[in-house]
This record gives sequence, C-alpha cells and structure tokens, in this order.
Amino acid sequence: MESSTHLFKNSFTAALSRRILIGAAFAFVLITLFVMGVDNPDPEWPKYWKIRPIVVTSIAGGIGGAFADFMHLMRREGGIYRGLGIVLSLVGYVVILWLGSVFGLAGTLWN
Repeated sequence: MESSTHLFKNSFTAALSRRILIGAAFAFVLITLFVMGVDNPDPEWPKYWKIRPIVVTSIAGGIGGAFADFMHLMRREGGIYRGLGIVLSLVGYVVILWLGSVFGLAGTLWN
C-alpha cells in the first residue's frame, strides 16, 4: 500500500511540468500562425473567433506533452522499448494535437 501512495505523491514532477509547457507552447505557436493567416473570415463567425482555437489547441498540446512524459517510463527501459516509447510519444502527441485543433476550429475553419 505504501508504494502506491509514493507513486501518486511524486507524480507531478519538474519534468512533467516542463513537457506540458513545451507541448502547449509548440501547439500555441503552430495554431497562432495558422489562425493569423486567415485574411477574410466568414462574417457569420463571432468577433473573437480566434480565441477558441488558440486556447483549446494549447490545452491539447499540454495534454500531449503530459502523454510524452508518461511514455518516458517506457523510454527509460532501453532497448526496443526506448524506440517504441519515442515513436508512441511522437504519434500520441501528433494525434492529440490534431484532435485539439479539430475541436478548436470546429464551426469556423474546420466546417
């Protein structure tokens, strides 16, 4: 029983925070460049339509960064698990980022 409380006690580490911030920052830059490139938005869209995709995609990027941190347990094992962990981290981050951008752009550019 003591090991499970130890697991949850130290689960939020500096590395997890760093990966969440890096994932969110990358997503923020990517979606901001994409959204700011829209020259003629549809007049039916709300006035501040750009806020939703930026916020939602940044949150999804942070979740993707957390997923990459959880895959660190697999990468730490070495051997074939290291390569598998790297591939799963990248694929997982891209899928989570894609889903976040689709959800953020729903009703505007993703129609």
